[in-house]
This record gives sequence, structure tokens and C-alpha cells, in this order.
Amino acid sequence: MAVPGKVAAFRLPPLPTVGEIIKLFRLKAQKQLSQNFLLDLRLTDKIVRQAGELKNAHVCEVGPGPGGITRSILSAGVEQLLLIEKDARFVPGLQMLSEAAPGKVCIVHGDILTYKMEKAFPKHLKKNWEDEPPDIHIIGNLPFSVSTPLIIKWLENVSKKDGPFIYGRTQLTLTFQKEVAERLTANPGGKQRSRLSIMSQHLCTVENCFVIPGQAFVPKPKVDVAVVHFTPLVQPKIQQPFKLVEKVVQSVFQFRRKYCFRGIETLFPESGRLKRTEQLMMTANVDPTLRPFQLSMSHFRNLCNTYRKMCDEDPSLFAYSYREELRQRKKTRNLLKSTSQPEQTEEENQL
Repeated sequence: MAVPGKVAAFRLPPLPTVGEIIKLFRLKAQKQLSQNFLLDLRLTDKIVRQAGELKNAHVCEVGPGPGGITRSILSAGVEQLLLIEKDARFVPGLQMLSEAAPGKVCIVHGDILTYKMEKAFPKHLKKNWEDEPPDIHIIGNLPFSVSTPLIIKWLENVSKKDGPFIYGRTQLTLTFQKEVAERLTANPGGKQRSRLSIMSQHLCTVENCFVIPGQAFVPKPKVDVAVVHFTPLVQPKIQQPFKLVEKVVQSVFQFRRKYCFRGIETLFPESGRLKRTEQLMMTANVDPTLRPFQLSMSHFRNLCNTYRKMCDEDPSLFAYSYREELRQRKKTRNLLKSTSQPEQTEEENQL
């Protein structure tokens, strides 16, 4: 008998196991989509717990597949659950879960990379950026092929306060290859310190929650998987446009084993490259003999702020692309080769 004055906890009715759902609908993980199923509900419960308190929350699950994490989210007592699934084969099994939780589940057959998250949740859930995070969570066991482009896209959304972050500082709980998770959370000097470390940590508090051994998945991937939790910061650590920060960080890590001077000089055209690189490093107070992975967040902040001033003085600078310069140089070299070849042959024929 329910205790008076207390709302009874939501419980899913008896359902086929996730393994039985896979057999019932003849589901098979597709290698080209880098799909791996998690069948152990103790692990799916543990993932969902990392998201925090979900009772009466609105949740979006990315790539629910056969619905293991979906069950754990529903059991946490959410108000509404939005499922975004690209693979139509999983929709019938998810509909079975939807029928078991009337009025709670909305299934969208679509691609999370193109789905408009601005309209995913009710407007009344919006909070000011400075306030506590809204009662909205994004959870997902991401395919390896999607995880990095998706988190970069969402980090840009955090920077612009749009997409799922139009509602405030929406929290994310996502799975990544263990190595990618280590890059996301790496400290200065760490072997895994990379572009991802700077781009994520300057915008979010990033926590590597726990590791799931590869053998827990079906089929078993060659690597272990880690669960990572993101909470957007009220103030980014580098207060410059996302694309500018991304360009500086990418340039620095272009030659990660060399001195950082080597990567930073790729920000500038060949004409005046050395002088401008020295000017940037001196003004930003960065030791040119440090390796990229040794640079701290304050180093990157100084580099971005100084580079921004240089771009303001020379608006053509931001549009410059080192790779494009290399492509053009190679094209010219090939063109010269092709035009000089017939002359050489003609000379040989004369001889």
C-alpha cells in the first residue's frame, strides 16, 4: 500500500530482456556504424547515476539502440524521455518500451548531428546561464565514429549558448573510447593532453567517471569505454570566439612532439612568419621551447587573446590557412614539373 502523500516510484512492467529484444527483432550490430550494445543493466544504471538526480527531469538519449540505457533512464523516474535513433531497425523495440511507459517517451528517427536541439524541450525549462543547470540532461552510449565530431559540435553550441544549451547549462553524460576520454580530461604535461583537452576544459567541467571494460559490450570492441560527464562553465576560461580558439589550438597541436613555436608559426603566412610568431609568443609570454602538451590553460588564453588583437589589426590574418598554402605550393610544383617534362623529352630527342 502506498504511503499517503507520497508519489509512487515509476516502475517498468515486466518486459523481454535487452538480449531477448535483440533476438526478437533480429538486431545485429553494424560495424560501419561502430555499434556496440550494452546488455548489463547494472552498468546502464551506473551510467545513468552519473547524470545526477533525474526524477521528474527531461532527458534526451542519443542512439538508444536496443534500449538498455533507456530502461535505466525510465526507472530513474524521468518526466519525459526523447530518444534520437538513426538506425530504423531499433525503432520497433523502442516502441515496445514507449508503450510500457505511457506518455513518457518520444521516439525520433533521425541523425543527432543534424537534429535541431533548440526545440527538443519545453520552453518553461529554460534557465539563465548564470543559474544552476536546467532540469535537462543528455545521455548517450555514442558510436565511436560519431563521438568526437558530436562533442566538438556541442562544445561550439556551449560557446554560442545555442542548440541544447539554449535552455541553459545543460549537462551531458556520454561514453567515449577510453583513450578519447583521457584526452578530454588530460592535465598539462600529461601524455594525452591534446586539442580535445583544451576545447572541452575551457568551456566545461569535465569528469572522467568510470571505465567499462570492452568485454561488457556486444560485440566486444578492441578498446575499453569510459563514461564522461560535462557541465558547462558559467564563464569560459578563454573568452574568444570558438573558431578562433579552435584555430589556435589546432595549430599548436599540429606538431605535438616539436617545440610549440613550430605549430604556432603555422598561424601566419610565409611572408613575415618568423617575426610575427616571435611577436605573438613574446606578447603572450609563452616559452617557445615548451612542447604543446606542456602548455597550461593560461598559456592558451594569452595566445588566443594576442592572436585576436593581431587579427583585429590585420583582418586577412584569420582567413589565412597554412594547409591551403601547402596545397597551393604543391600544385604549383606539380604544374612546373608537368610543363618542364615535355621540354626535357624534346632535348633528349634532339640529343
